[in-house]
Amino acid sequence: MLKVAIIVGTRPEAIKMAPIAIEAGRRRGIKPVLILTAQHRKMCDDVFEIFKLKPDHDLDIMKPRQSLFEVTARLVRKLEKVLAAETPDIVLVQGDTTSTFVGSLCSYYLKIPVGHVEAGLRTYRKYSPFPEEINRKLTSALSDLHFAPTATARDSLLSEGVPRRRISVVGHPVIDALLHVASRRYRFASEQLAGIDFKRNKVIAVTAHRRESWGESFEGMMRALREIVRRHSDALVVFPVHPNPNVRGTVKKILAGAERVVLVDPLDYRDFVKLLKSCSFIITDSGGIQEEAPSLGKPVLLMREVTERPEAVKAGAVKIVGTDTRRIVSAATELLKSEKAYRKMIVKKNPYGDGHAAEKIMDTIAGRLGEVERP
Repeated sequence: MLKVAIIVGTRPEAIKMAPIAIEAGRRRGIKPVLILTAQHRKMCDDVFEIFKLKPDHDLDIMKPRQSLFEVTARLVRKLEKVLAAETPDIVLVQGDTTSTFVGSLCSYYLKIPVGHVEAGLRTYRKYSPFPEEINRKLTSALSDLHFAPTATARDSLLSEGVPRRRISVVGHPVIDALLHVASRRYRFASEQLAGIDFKRNKVIAVTAHRRESWGESFEGMMRALREIVRRHSDALVVFPVHPNPNVRGTVKKILAGAERVVLVDPLDYRDFVKLLKSCSFIITDSGGIQEEAPSLGKPVLLMREVTERPEAVKAGAVKIVGTDTRRIVSAATELLKSEKAYRKMIVKKNPYGDGHAAEKIMDTIAGRLGEVERP
């Protein structure tokens, strides 16, 4: 029996790893062990409920306003105990969170092979995004199998000296999860969203929470949203606000009470997917939405100066607009007023995969784990 430990810390990780956990559970000869660090508490619980998953270990590390130092220290102590007790054949981590980096570090200390899902993403800027860029690079250094979502990600790994035989281009499991949920008929559970007329209004879905934008840049982003609805009477912003107090305080200060701005608590994944399907376009600083939106035919304005996901920008589905208020307002105005500009950002093929990434990842683990160097 091949034991595969799957570490999940945040809501994006839960969404992206859920198809892998499900696929592992379907396979004869493979035993998945799902480890929840609960870096995001309720948001992970909601995702697990949707996908009918239950963690084998819940580390419950979340505390209000804890620093990166605290998160890292608590993860090291708790993950050491769980991984030492389980002794899996491989540990799978995803993306670029603190749970990802610490999970790979603890596995290395215990001499357990590491598989990195969503490997090879880079901005080559140490503090953008922070701390995700360094988490990614450190995880790559500790990993044995690298599951790159695209050829661009593979080439980044090759340029850093990762052996080609250790890299598999598999697409992105977030597309597996998205297509699974989007294919179902579903009504909004949120009363606020259920009351919106998506046909009469040009609804702009917004997410924003990046740590490196906190402060003046984040305030500029919020002022841009307020200015967009002030200028365009047919525009309506729907903004699920991240629970971090640094985010919520600024959002409420600038946008609370603004006409045609709907501020809601974080949505469960089904409501969030339905919002993305129903909206006109998306303004975000998120990484994952850049991958999801092309499958739904929705243009994305990215409130960052650089992205580790250049494929969507190259395809035309994502436009980088930075954090400057005027740039954001100008780009949104173009999409609201120009049908040609809007249509130009709808792509036929998602560069991040076809919805079968989880199968490819498990095929690779089953076929190539024996090749991984053991101490």
